[in-house]
Amino acid sequence: MLTASYSGYLDISKEKSIHYVFVESMSNPKKDPVLVWFNGGPGCSSMAGFIKGHGPFVIEDDSKNLTKNPHPWNKNSNVLYIESPAGVGYSTLKGKLDRDTVEYTDNEVTKDALKALNLWYDRFPKFGWKQQNNTLFITGESYGGIYVPYLSYYIHLNNMKADA
Repeated sequence: MLTASYSGYLDISKEKSIHYVFVESMSNPKKDPVLVWFNGGPGCSSMAGFIKGHGPFVIEDDSKNLTKNPHPWNKNSNVLYIESPAGVGYSTLKGKLDRDTVEYTDNEVTKDALKALNLWYDRFPKFGWKQQNNTLFITGESYGGIYVPYLSYYIHLNNMKADA
């Protein structure tokens, strides 16, 4: 079963645009959780997880063809693949920023990821946790193991500030 999928950019500043791919759940997009995926590296595109791991279609090793993934993560979840930080994969840097010389701290990457996530929710409000019953999960691998707790903590702080 094919589901809706989207790709685009979240302009988090004049210099930085974060690329994303979003695939809706095959089961119940209105109620299934939203999973955010980060590949690590740092500097590894999240398209690796999308096209080589758990996306709806994959390219197997030593193949040039897409094949249907029998166990995609979007079987029971909405999945948002974010390419972070800016300059990784299809995410872009503009102006004075140079992909080869820009240096990021984990806090800066997290602030940018939170901006991107908030912009994504502005673009896809029906998946917001206040509008529907879509629980949010932050996931990743490798250096994504740094991105996941940092972003989770920043979301917690942002929510506490909003509740105050």
